[in-house]
Amino acid sequence: MILKDLPGKSRRAAYIYTSTMSGHSYGESHPMKPIRLRYAFELAKAAGFLSVSESHVVEPRAATDEDLRLFHEADYISAVKALSGGLSVPDEFAYGFGPGDNPVYPGMFEAHALAAGGTMVAAELVRKGQVDVAFNPAGGLHHALPRRASGFCIFNDPVLAIKRLVDKGMRVVYVDIDCHHGDGVQYAFYDSPRVMTISLHESGRFLFPGTGDVSESGVGDGAGCSVNVPLAPYTDDEIYARAFDEIVPPLVRAFKPDLLFTQLGIDTHYGDPITHLRLTTQGFATTVSKLATLADECGRWVAAGGGGYDLSAVARGWSMAYAIMCGVEIPEQLPAGYRGPDGPGTFADPPDELLDEDIRAQIRAFADYSVQEVKRRIFPKHGL
Repeated sequence: MILKDLPGKSRRAAYIYTSTMSGHSYGESHPMKPIRLRYAFELAKAAGFLSVSESHVVEPRAATDEDLRLFHEADYISAVKALSGGLSVPDEFAYGFGPGDNPVYPGMFEAHALAAGGTMVAAELVRKGQVDVAFNPAGGLHHALPRRASGFCIFNDPVLAIKRLVDKGMRVVYVDIDCHHGDGVQYAFYDSPRVMTISLHESGRFLFPGTGDVSESGVGDGAGCSVNVPLAPYTDDEIYARAFDEIVPPLVRAFKPDLLFTQLGIDTHYGDPITHLRLTTQGFATTVSKLATLADECGRWVAAGGGGYDLSAVARGWSMAYAIMCGVEIPEQLPAGYRGPDGPGTFADPPDELLDEDIRAQIRAFADYSVQEVKRRIFPKHGL
């Protein structure tokens, strides 16, 4: 794919960022590196994506306790505050904290409240019509549950923002392209007919959090509104694109949302150290361009970041995503003055090594089965 061939449409766009967002640390050995947010911002700035006429950099605000209580329990919020301030909490393990994915560290409450508030700012800007699309790369923390941290996520900002939008009478489609299943968002809206959640992810048979089977399709009034497309390890651009095209556009158009909310995790990248899919940055950008087309049809688009642990892929992928949101052409080379993490000097990746065709056939068959099961179980509920 040639990046300049991506379809472009000028949009009023907001990039939610402040340097404070990239200033905290989960610990030196932890795969989640908030500095990735700084790299992505600086690359987007150096490439000129932030200076186009309809682009605005908007500072976030911290989510209030009232905001957080839209989804999270009061005792959990208090526990996060206490742990963040260096106090002991008797049942911190019950809240999901401890060695491993969710270590306790100073200032974690403030950092995650700011990330959550950033997504709420993005949603409010779009809902009020001040911009067509708003992107909060610090958001997309889709694993957090009402009273438990999970998978590097402490507050579930997509849920908080979507709940506020639903309270304002909106119908929302949430499309999650992170390598991990968006389990916390699915949990929040599993019985809701006003929110459709669609997650394309590496199958839970092989990757955390172990959920996201096609059979998880919603209950009660929300039956058919939770959609999962599990994929096999080593799924590449071509196989991923076919699965996306078969499922996402038809369902989004059938649901007729007032707003499209996308979680743009880029841990699907072939260089990611903790996942197993094989997408390139150009494959990721192609998916974002398809989401942009769907967002244009309903007129409102909120985007959040998510996973991504190859720092070069994150910086290049998320700056490319914002360029697509703004409708500007993506050049081949990174700007000469940009000093980011080690990686290619181009926005696009060099070609990845090809898998044996017999293995690709098995991976393709896995994706095809997921697609056919979604069509069998979900499509009829939406007249498809």
